[in-house]
Amino acid sequence: MSNLGLYLVCLIVPMVFGLWAQHYVKSTFTKFMEVPEDTGLTGEQVARQILDANGLHGVPVNPVAGALTDHYDPRARTVNLSEPVFAGRSISSTAVAAHEVGHAIQHAKAYFPMTVRSSLWPVTAFASSTWMILLVIGAILGAMNLVIVAIVLYAAVVLFQFVTLPVEFDASRRAAVQLKTLGIANPDESVGVRKVLTAAAMTYVAGALAALSQLMYFVLTFLGNNR
Repeated sequence: MSNLGLYLVCLIVPMVFGLWAQHYVKSTFTKFMEVPEDTGLTGEQVARQILDANGLHGVPVNPVAGALTDHYDPRARTVNLSEPVFAGRSISSTAVAAHEVGHAIQHAKAYFPMTVRSSLWPVTAFASSTWMILLVIGAILGAMNLVIVAIVLYAAVVLFQFVTLPVEFDASRRAAVQLKTLGIANPDESVGVRKVLTAAAMTYVAGALAALSQLMYFVLTFLGNNR
């Protein structure tokens, strides 16, 4: 394969897929933010109800600035919801709040993929901040040892992204179960919830595939030409 073909396959195509995934999640989230949830519960109240139903009374639900900044912090054991989700009374706010609580339930139950992901985080944080620097220096100086180290570090980042996939999918599964079990989302609303959660999952899939493609590009470009 030519260098141009390799570039298109490993970098451009995944980038286009990633941009589409980002647009899809934003448009889906926005669409269902306009659809009210029948119970009238805010995202905060949804999260609190699910947490309490699972015995997680000590896990707080906090508002955070921005949009689509929702996350669960395993170190502080806090569910953090973006302002539109925290105060929202929509299908989107219900779905996202339940998803983040799904992570809190995973943590409480020591869900194995989440445990693995947490154990990989220190290495991933170091690798994320250093691999590009080493790759550039190694390429400029022609130091293949540095290039190899950089690629290995980036491989750790890619591994982290793939380990993240089952964690995210399982959190969405738990969210759907909790919403149904607690009677928060009726069957019609569950369709919208599933669409929001599926759209969000696509961004993780796109990110993981893009990272893997970029890793393949580095391996074929730097190591394939030096065999």
